[in-house]
Amino acid sequence: MSTPTVTVIVPGRDVGAFADEALASLRGQTHEDFRAILVDDASRDRTAEVFAATAAADPRFTVLRHDVARGLGTSRNEALDLVGTPYVGFFDADDVMLPGGLATLVGSLEESGSDIAVGAYVRLRADASGRYAPGIVQPWVAASTSPARRRTTLAEHPDVSGNIVAWSKVSRIDLWRREGLRFTEERAYEDQVVAQQLYAAAGAIDVIPDVVVHWRERADGTSITQRRHAVPVLQDYLDGMRGGLAVLDDAGFDDAARSRVHLILDMDVPALVRVAEHHPDDTYRQLLGAFTRDLLDRAENEGVVLDEASAPLLAAAQAW
Repeated sequence: MSTPTVTVIVPGRDVGAFADEALASLRGQTHEDFRAILVDDASRDRTAEVFAATAAADPRFTVLRHDVARGLGTSRNEALDLVGTPYVGFFDADDVMLPGGLATLVGSLEESGSDIAVGAYVRLRADASGRYAPGIVQPWVAASTSPARRRTTLAEHPDVSGNIVAWSKVSRIDLWRREGLRFTEERAYEDQVVAQQLYAAAGAIDVIPDVVVHWRERADGTSITQRRHAVPVLQDYLDGMRGGLAVLDDAGFDDAARSRVHLILDMDVPALVRVAEHHPDDTYRQLLGAFTRDLLDRAENEGVVLDEASAPLLAAAQAW
C-alpha cells in the first residue's frame, strides 16, 4: 500500500442499519491509498460494532468514539485535526460512495493543482418494498457541476455555490488550515457556511459532472433533511443559509450570492412553505415568513428572476 493521499472523515450516529453498505463502498474504492477516520458520535445501536469491525479488518480505518453525542460539526472538526494527508474528503455513514468516486475527485486535483474538486450526487430513495434505488441528478446539482471545468473560480462559476454538502468534495488540507476553516458546531446544517468559505478562499476549483455519491434519504424519516418540521431544525437551516450568504457578501462574490438567493427562493423556501402550511406552531410560519421577506426584497433589488411556479408559495410565506 502506498502512502495515503487523502483522508476521508466519516461521522455517524445510530446508522447501524446502513453503515455496513456505506463502509463497504468506501473499502471498495478504486483509489486505494486513503485513510479513513470513523467517528462514532455516541451511537445507541450497532454503529460502534460496525465501525470497530471495519477498523479491525482494514488498517486504513481508525475509530474515534464519543461517550456523549456532540454532533456532526464537532465530529468532523475533531477528525480534521488528525488529518496528515494532502487531501481531505467527507462521507456520511448512511450513504454510498461510487467505486470511482475518490479516484475521480483526487485524480482531478492531482492533474489540475486546484484546491477543491466538486462532484455530482443523487438521492437514494426507498420504494414501496423498502429497497433503495438512486434517482437522477437534480437540476441544482447539475448547475453546480456541469459541464466539467478545471481550475475555475467562484467568480467564473457562481452556481457552484449551490453545492453546499460536505460529502461531494475533496479539498486540500492546506486550504482548511491556512484559512482556519471549521464546521459550525452544535447546529444542524453545519456544512452551509464552510462550503461558501471554501469556495471563496479557493484559488481554483474543479467541477465534475460525474456522480460520486448516492445520498440516502432514509425511509424512516430520520435524516436531518427530513426533520425540518421541527422548529429548532428550521432555525438552524435558515441560519445556515443566512450565514452562507453573508460569507459570499463579505468576500464580494455578488454573482454567487445572487445565485444562492435564486436557488433558495426557488427550491428551499417552497419546500418549507409546504411544511409550514400545515404546521401546528405559528413560530414556524413566522420564522419562515421573516426569512422569505428578507430574501424577496433582496431578489427584487438585485434583479433576480424567479420561477413563476414558486410565486404562490412565496406569496404565502411573505404574508406570515
